[in-house]
Amino acid sequence: MKSPVRGSALAAALLLVAVAGCSHRGGQKTGDAAPASPPVPARSGGRYSQDRDSTPTGPPPDVSKIPEPVPKAEPPSQYGNKSPYTVLGESYRVLPDARGYVERGLASWYGNKFHGFTTSTFEKYDMYSYSAAHKTLPLPSYARVTNLENGRSVIVRVNDRGPFVQNRIVDLSYVAAVKIGVWPKGTAMVEVRAIDPAHPESLQHPPASAPAGGTTAAATPEKKPKPALYLQVGAYGDRGNAEHAADAVRDARLGDVRVVAADVNGKTVQRVRLGPLKDADEADRLAPKIRALGLGEPRVAIED
Repeated sequence: MKSPVRGSALAAALLLVAVAGCSHRGGQKTGDAAPASPPVPARSGGRYSQDRDSTPTGPPPDVSKIPEPVPKAEPPSQYGNKSPYTVLGESYRVLPDARGYVERGLASWYGNKFHGFTTSTFEKYDMYSYSAAHKTLPLPSYARVTNLENGRSVIVRVNDRGPFVQNRIVDLSYVAAVKIGVWPKGTAMVEVRAIDPAHPESLQHPPASAPAGGTTAAATPEKKPKPALYLQVGAYGDRGNAEHAADAVRDARLGDVRVVAADVNGKTVQRVRLGPLKDADEADRLAPKIRALGLGEPRVAIED
């Protein structure tokens, strides 16, 4: 698989002051895990020694020997918190507070290409520590990321911006991806739940089984059906408008589409969803076709 576009060097240069080089953060796509040479020393600027991202050589690390970060209150970083900011023509607003943030979507990962280079907080990216990139969480902050496909979870410190690739909500460091099984597959359906360091009860989570080549765990999470992946074409207040959008998708023969009523903040909205889809690659393939119908920007939706 080809790795997705992470942004041009020009965009990175223009945005370096605003978001500390975040424009190169794009996310690792399914199956892109070719071996590579050992990490190179950090350099300033937006150039890298590799055109494509990769894993380090050798077997995956023993994640049982790498401690997860302990959430603690930290002052906002001087860098990476400008709001709004723009990357590749899209604008984003940083959340004023991480508390209460919960989102489901697709996770990707990043590794050897970026190891040792500056993150959006001007810290050095370490693919052997539990960290992550996120588009809108304040930097730094902490979150628990749970792989909805296998129940494994990990606490990460969010200190970077990205992934700036469609249909991805978080970019995990290499070891975080290994620990919860995003690597070597490349992507996974996940839940990202921000952690409030002032309330340690939010850290509670059932023990999870270990990935191959990693730690052994005390227990295996309860088996649950794999969640279903959809593309949400839109959410409409009017049923007629929703059916009109659904008909456009049906006429384009993009797949099964349905209109689902949902209560949002006391109001009924009609969600138009395409799917269930096979995987992230299918979502990536269909998204531009939906945009071409003039229906706006679709987003990934996950249902249990």
